Amino acid sequence: MHHIKAPNAYKKKGVTIFLAGSIEMGKASRWQENVVHKMREYDGTLLNPRRDDWDESWRYDSPEFKRQVHWELDAQESADHILMFYESKTRSPITLLELGLLAHTGKMIVVCDESFWRYGNVHIVCERYKIPHFNDLDIALEHLTEII
Repeated sequence: MHHIKAPNAYKKKGVTIFLAGSIEMGKASRWQENVVHKMREYDGTLLNPRRDDWDESWRYDSPEFKRQVHWELDAQESADHILMFYESKTRSPITLLELGLLAHTGKMIVVCDESFWRYGNVHIVCERYKIPHFNDLDIALEHLTEII
């Protein structure tokens, strides 16, 4: 699996998977690294929005902030699959927004356990749009590898 981090350019190679989910600095684990490690032997591309050089001081009107958001939106649109992970100790407001934007696409696989503060909302959206929903990231990855 090729691993591309934002905001780097990429070309689609094989199946493309966008890693959406909790990134809250200081609260969220680096769960994307776990996915990259477990998917290393598969053919395709992982698009990872977690930046090594993210600066919390960037405002919505800064060029780097805009670049990041546009990279994420473009990558989500071009991806074949979107793996969305809600970490229970985070709020993840952008991930909730993205679920609303992407629920209808048929690309989603969601990981959210009952301890997430808005689990009920996530669960109902997944039911309504027939999105595969898992409580455990490893089980979701097993499902993903079966369909790619």
